[in-house]
Amino acid sequence: MFASILVFVLFSQRAVCVYGMAPELKAVTGPVTLGEGPHWDHEEQALYFVSIFDYTVNKYVPETGKHTKAKLEGMPTFIIPIEGKKHHFAISLNRKVVEIEWDGEENTAKVVRTIAEVDQDVPNNRFNDAKADPRGRLFAGTMGHEYAPGKFDLKKGSLYRIDPDGSTHKLATDIDISNGLCWDLDEKAFYFADSFEYTIRRYDYDVNTGNISNPRNVFAYKDHQLEGIVDGMTIDTDGNLWVANFDGNRVLKIDPKKGKLLEKIPIPALQVTSATFGGPALDVLYVTSACMNRGEEQLPPAGSTFKLTGLNAKGHPNNYVRFQ
Repeated sequence: MFASILVFVLFSQRAVCVYGMAPELKAVTGPVTLGEGPHWDHEEQALYFVSIFDYTVNKYVPETGKHTKAKLEGMPTFIIPIEGKKHHFAISLNRKVVEIEWDGEENTAKVVRTIAEVDQDVPNNRFNDAKADPRGRLFAGTMGHEYAPGKFDLKKGSLYRIDPDGSTHKLATDIDISNGLCWDLDEKAFYFADSFEYTIRRYDYDVNTGNISNPRNVFAYKDHQLEGIVDGMTIDTDGNLWVANFDGNRVLKIDPKKGKLLEKIPIPALQVTSATFGGPALDVLYVTSACMNRGEEQLPPAGSTFKLTGLNAKGHPNNYVRFQ
């Protein structure tokens, strides 16, 4: 009788594991200094991301496990494939959006042209997070100068929309650090975070014009006793946000319609920076991180890109950016 009970308990514990009730996490790349801007290319079945302070764009192919990078003259903060131009990407270099050509091999990237330059009146600013919207327009935000580790010029940044013809439109100002950026077409919503406000904003979004309006906060860290700041985020097919909690060792799953914290998923890195869904079924969450020494050494696997499976969630294909 006792043996039967023991077997049942062991089988039950195994069943919990088999049926994926707990997410599984694995580091899939070695550490970089400041991993950011992950973009899953569903056509290539590859993950692109940047390491800002290493000045590199990066590519990871899950099928082969191959991780390559190319160094640039300037700080890239995002990398997004350009629609209809194989091996061409929009990236940032400081305050510029440029087009690069990169075949994904080691140190073969070259700048083709400058698409836009912003914040000429604040020359120490740089771009931070960016995404392509459902029509291929580039939404990209800037931030103030980091004059010491973790110390920034505040309220210097702006949020921009750069249209396919290269025209630039300022959508919001007085921003500390632009982050997040994702869309819910069903809700006609655009989500955005200014990191040092410790909140997530929702804007009304017009997909036909690319205009945003009526900003309001839909989630505040203080209401949930959360530490750290809001970093990059993505959205799943249920409309829930998956938010990187920088200085918080975790990814947060949030229902922005109810302002509800649904899950806290631990990550073995203090500085969790961003996330995107990938994989053939778009049910793998890739999470970037950093290993910056801001008074305390961040040991591996900090700085790695992680793969989270068993989340019972799926994402949308990431949008390519369109430029004439």
